[in-house]
Amino acid sequence: MSQPTNHDLAMRMAEMSRNLVPKPSLDTILDEVTAAAVDLIPGVDTAGILLLERGGKFRSIATTSELPHQLDILQVTFQEGPCVQAALADTVVRTDDFRLETRWPQYSPAVVEIGVLSGLSFKLYTAERTAGALNLFGFEPRTWDSNAETVGSILAAHAAAAIIATQTQSQLNAALLSRDRIGQAKGIIMERFKVDSVRAFNMMRQLSQESNVKLTDIAQRVIDSDA
Repeated sequence: MSQPTNHDLAMRMAEMSRNLVPKPSLDTILDEVTAAAVDLIPGVDTAGILLLERGGKFRSIATTSELPHQLDILQVTFQEGPCVQAALADTVVRTDDFRLETRWPQYSPAVVEIGVLSGLSFKLYTAERTAGALNLFGFEPRTWDSNAETVGSILAAHAAAAIIATQTQSQLNAALLSRDRIGQAKGIIMERFKVDSVRAFNMMRQLSQESNVKLTDIAQRVIDSDA
């Protein structure tokens, strides 16, 4: 495969950007990213994303084949490997030949046995948050050059922005829903007990503290009781 030119990369990124209108799903964006990595970076035969979730858990998504998911399982099992290292520590982790790789004594031999001999992993992050890693694998040894790292870093930045924007929107939606529930419940209490807004909110907050139940759950109970 020939080296991608700056024009090739610019055209692919423009295509991916156009997909933002109308706004595609997160899965669609990430599928585009991993497919682009295979298309644009010589030596990459398969790709996937290891998503970092709450509680230190990982999840495989946007894989171009079943293989990246199998490799992610190995890394989680052994608690070592380039994808985990990129997600949690280093920005870029490269392996030119897993047969010579000594950083992961359990993972590397297992990968070689499967038939993967090289890899590049990129942390998915913004200035404040880490989302996971973009992971690229080759079936042959490969001396990854600066062009491969540059293209991979651009694609990783695109994926990270999409993931974190989606997570932020979900959190915002949850916050707005909570606010609406509390407001609705407060209105019910005001009407039922003939109290003002401040007193109604304090009543819910006191119930929340005494019962060790989230304020939004108390609010939902009030709403349900009025149904």
